[in-house]
Amino acid sequence: MTFGFAPSSAASLSSSAATATRLLEPAEWAAAGIPLLRNPREVVSGLHARHRPEPTTAIVAVLDPDERLCASASFSSRRAAADGWMFRNALLAQLRRVIPHDLRRRTPVRTAVLLYCREGDARWTEEDGAWMWGLRDACTLHGLRCGAYITLTRDGWQVLGEGRGGRRPNTASPPEPFATSESPLPQPRTGGVASDVLRRAAAR
Repeated sequence: MTFGFAPSSAASLSSSAATATRLLEPAEWAAAGIPLLRNPREVVSGLHARHRPEPTTAIVAVLDPDERLCASASFSSRRAAADGWMFRNALLAQLRRVIPHDLRRRTPVRTAVLLYCREGDARWTEEDGAWMWGLRDACTLHGLRCGAYITLTRDGWQVLGEGRGGRRPNTASPPEPFATSESPLPQPRTGGVASDVLRRAAAR
């Protein structure tokens, strides 16, 4: 798979400095010490089978120290422009709904990862950078370790900042059966508070 950078539009180049700080470049993400997934394909396949995402669907998942899935939630994001602050709020709202915070711990023991299903190819975009910023900030506010940011496109899946990826699953592939050894989890959550936040912002 190819990993690169999508060209920025003129509008993106003229964005304000305040907005620009709410996204992370791949080099910044790679330098942040994000923990590597031991088996990223298993994580991606499990989330894809559980939530069956379509383009513009974000899936935030919390993993325990043994990389078992503790909780996950999915919601649709239909913003016209990338905004890391709004993405942070949306992710934080979903985390608060599905799992208690770990703010009382000295060191986070659970890790949050984000899988974002979108159109286009696997190259980094400013929208990806805004999701990265939002995930990092939401994890800090919920007492979690910030984990991998993964895109799911027509080309397959890609762990951005690491260069690891695969052709399946992708946006067109049927879901694969996920491991039955996982602890039973609530049904995938969609919509709700996070979607309301995004819809109100888009309407402004």
